[in-house]
Amino acid sequence: MSKPQLYKKTISLGDGREISIESGVLAKQADGAVVVRMGNAMLLATVVSSKEPKEGIDFLPLTVDYQEKYAAAGRFPGGFLKREGRLSEYEILTSRIVDRAIRPLFPDDYHCETQVMVTLISADTEVIPDCLVGLGASAALSISDIPFQGPISEVRVAKIDGKLKINPSAEEVKEGTLELIVSGSKNDINMVEGEMAEVGEAEMLEALKFAHEAIKLQCQAQEDLAQEMGRTEKREHIGDPQDLELYQKLEELWSDRILEIARNFNDKTNRADNFKAIRTEYLESLPEDHELDEEMIKRYFSKIKKQVIRNMVLKEGKRLDGRKLNEVRSIWCEVDFLPSAHGSAVFTRGETQSLTSITLGSKMDSQLIDDVMFKGYNRFLLHYNFPAFSTGEARPNRGPGRREIGHGNLAMRAIKMVMPDSESNPYVVRIVSDILESNGSSSMATVCAASLALLDAGIKIRKPVSGIAMGLISGEKGDYAVLSDILGDEDHIGDMDFKITGTEDGITACQMDIKVEGLSYEVLEKALMQAREGRLHILDKMNEVISQPREEYKPHVPRIETLIIDKDYIGAVIGPGGKIIQKIQEDSGAHITIEEKDEKGYVEISSPDKESIEKAKKWIRGIVTVPEVGETYSGTVKSIMPFGAFIEYLPGKEGLLHISEIAWEKTETMEGVMEEGEKLEVKLIGIDERSGKVKLSKKALTPKPEGWVDRPPRSDRDRGDRGGDRGGRRDDRGRDHNRSGRDDRGPRNDSGSHRRRDDD
Repeated sequence: MSKPQLYKKTISLGDGREISIESGVLAKQADGAVVVRMGNAMLLATVVSSKEPKEGIDFLPLTVDYQEKYAAAGRFPGGFLKREGRLSEYEILTSRIVDRAIRPLFPDDYHCETQVMVTLISADTEVIPDCLVGLGASAALSISDIPFQGPISEVRVAKIDGKLKINPSAEEVKEGTLELIVSGSKNDINMVEGEMAEVGEAEMLEALKFAHEAIKLQCQAQEDLAQEMGRTEKREHIGDPQDLELYQKLEELWSDRILEIARNFNDKTNRADNFKAIRTEYLESLPEDHELDEEMIKRYFSKIKKQVIRNMVLKEGKRLDGRKLNEVRSIWCEVDFLPSAHGSAVFTRGETQSLTSITLGSKMDSQLIDDVMFKGYNRFLLHYNFPAFSTGEARPNRGPGRREIGHGNLAMRAIKMVMPDSESNPYVVRIVSDILESNGSSSMATVCAASLALLDAGIKIRKPVSGIAMGLISGEKGDYAVLSDILGDEDHIGDMDFKITGTEDGITACQMDIKVEGLSYEVLEKALMQAREGRLHILDKMNEVISQPREEYKPHVPRIETLIIDKDYIGAVIGPGGKIIQKIQEDSGAHITIEEKDEKGYVEISSPDKESIEKAKKWIRGIVTVPEVGETYSGTVKSIMPFGAFIEYLPGKEGLLHISEIAWEKTETMEGVMEEGEKLEVKLIGIDERSGKVKLSKKALTPKPEGWVDRPPRSDRDRGDRGGDRGGRRDDRGRDHNRSGRDDRGPRNDSGSHRRRDDD
């Protein structure tokens, strides 16, 4: 069998790098399939859509899945099963970005189940693959007969050393001050997500325009590929049934009543109940034998309601809750709300409320990251929870879904930019935001609550951060209204959801979704500037509660201290098989971790008990401290021998206190002189150069008796004990000196008495 015909288009990034789109060889039974390649990175993108619409639904059942194969990087998956499992958070976030970019480009009445799958089949350490996923998904759709109104493409744009670059490497991104994933068509931008180091609105607009130029080239390549393959025709699809006469009748019947409710019911629940009552009243008024399509009636009601409210905003400048276009809802917030948490805050804006808590932990609480392209540890976590009761609903709690993961990631990006470095903040930080009420912009409430809670916990963030969600309603004649701090209903009926977070000095993160074609840079700039006003207003309200980190951590927060030691001592602290470090932890009650970095050993000691930390520090310092002759140490008697005592003068280090070094006066026997466990001060008087054995003295710390005359010491040949550790010198016949009970007072002088030694 001969190789199938390969179709290929190449896109230049202008700096020697290229991206290629290939089709015709792999996955030919899918409705559309392409391979996108950049360097050695290869992604297979496929799309399949059912020919018949799914019954009983009024939305597009679209699924987008991005998965990275470990084999692509020549690695085994972790875990017991050794195979890929459910998508990681990184894969889910990438899938969401693509979903948000392509979903608005399907016809409103297209309800066929559609699945887009993009798989990393070959990895390249110099290429971050997520910036190619949108291109692959769109290319697969563009060469299929699925009614996709694209193409679109996605690129990553970063600012590195003051210059903008498309699809930089992971190492380059780390050095950047701005990083955005931007999606769009040849004419418009329709999705943005990213983080920034407090950049200005003009700088962000510059990056968006730069990214759009690259997107245009990639869209053109997709059109050329579809043209070359002869796949430009789209399939016919069964749309929603229509009855124009019924629509006009319902529009006349409902428009005024809908407008009255929109103008006068500011409460979310009351407004929803009154809207529902209009529709229910009409359906109940119909005769039992009517032949009208009730699903069509419900769909028309939603369409009429949307149009009436949009017209009210555009013509009257009035919103559903009575606010001005640029007005932020009322704000109430409080810190230290949870007494047992390490930090906490409640942030309420209108009918949206977040209860956020902070937990501070040691390095052992770090999250292990073992993805295909990224390995390491995460010291900053933010988790967002959205229980059903927050919107007055009842549904099973099945853990965080894609929406929760996405909202939490946005808030994490916003706060990450102001977090202190590991030297200023030794803690692993976990933020948990529980949404207790929701009516728009709960992710932005999470940002505000998280900032307040961090200040309450005493974490030295560089500046407080707030967030706001902006909306857009555009008219057919080019008129538009930019809405600050949008409600959930305004998000539903509007054309844009633009979430922006930042400090008083600049933007830290953003997420934008556009539901219509044609968003000019003029509108985008107005939205950014109006968002800045709202963001600063919210910051002012937050600063009234707390504006600086607390000077001290809460009393129940575990304390962490770090010792920096020479890397050569890491093994000594750990000990054989970890015995030493385990013993230190057991005896002190502190948790200890050691990391080698920059030719140093970083020993992190954590415990809620200050005494435990001090005990562990003392022990470790003893291990790494180099004994010095002439220094005085606080020691502990470990064992007693006839010739002296062995003293632990530093943790884990012992030396001999010879019987002759206990006092200036002669000590006849060790009996009753000291006890094991006794504390005493000793002076280090010598270290044997060959054996490293340590000689200690107690008498050297006391004044000499009056009239005392120093005598020269005996030679080493005549001295019984060498002053070493545990036992004396053995002679040629293997006998221990100083252990036999022999009199070791030296040779007699002419008068027959013993000559005094200076070390007796």
